[in-house]
Amino acid sequence: MSRALVVIAHGSRDPRHAATVHALTERVRALRSGLRVETAFLDFNTPTVGQALSSLYLSGVREVVALPLLLTRAFHAKSDIPAALAESTSRLPGLSVRVADVLGPSPLLLTALERRLREAGLTPADRATTAVVLAAAGSTDPEAIAVIAETAREWRRTGWCAVRPAFASAALPRTEDAVRALRAEGFERVAVAPYVIAPGRLPDRITAGAEAAGADVVADVLGAAPELARLILRRFDAAATTPARLPALSA
Repeated sequence: MSRALVVIAHGSRDPRHAATVHALTERVRALRSGLRVETAFLDFNTPTVGQALSSLYLSGVREVVALPLLLTRAFHAKSDIPAALAESTSRLPGLSVRVADVLGPSPLLLTALERRLREAGLTPADRATTAVVLAAAGSTDPEAIAVIAETAREWRRTGWCAVRPAFASAALPRTEDAVRALRAEGFERVAVAPYVIAPGRLPDRITAGAEAAGADVVADVLGAAPELARLILRRFDAAATTPARLPALSA
C-alpha cells in the first residue's frame, strides 16, 4: 500500500473543533487525490492516534507520515504526539512512521491570516492605518512563545503599522490587554487575528477579550483555509523524503 498521511489534531469537547479539522483534511484530500489522508486526535475526539494507525495497519499500510496539526513546537509536539506514536509502533510490527514538522512558522500562515482579515472587512489599503493583535492560544514553552513573537515581527514587516502578539492562556499579554495597549498608543483601528486553527474554548476566549476591549475587527480562526491545506502537503512531502524515525520523547 502507498504511504498515508495522518493529521493529528488536539481535539476538543467543542464539536466545531472536530468539524473544522475534518473540513481541513478534506481539502487536503481534494488537493492530492491519490494520497490517503486520515485524521486523529490526542484527546476528546476519535479516532485516537492509536486507533487511526491500527486501522491503517489492518488495511495494509506500512508507511505513515504523522503530521502534528499545531502552529508551534510546544508540549504536544515534543511529548504527547511522540508518545502516542511510539506506543503504536511498539505493537504494530513493520509500521514505519515519519513525523512531519509542525505548521509554523510559514509564509503561508501569514497569507491565511491576511485572508481572514480581508473576510472580516479589512482591505490592503487599511494596512498602514491598522494595528493587529496576533492572538495565539498560549504556551508555557519558551520556544513556542518566541516563535509567536517572531511571527508578529515578520508580519509587521509586510506593511501593517503594528503587530503585537497576545495569548489566551499560559502567557502574557492577554488579547484584551494588547488591544487596549495599542489603543493607548494612539492607533485608531485595532484588529485581532486569532492564530489558532479550529474553534474551541481558547479561541472563544480570544474573541471575548477582543470584543470586551473594543477591537474594531475580529477575524475568524484559520480553519480550513486553502493555505493551510497546501502547507500540510508541503510538510508531508518534506517528511516523506527523510529517514523514518520518531523524535526522542521529552523528559
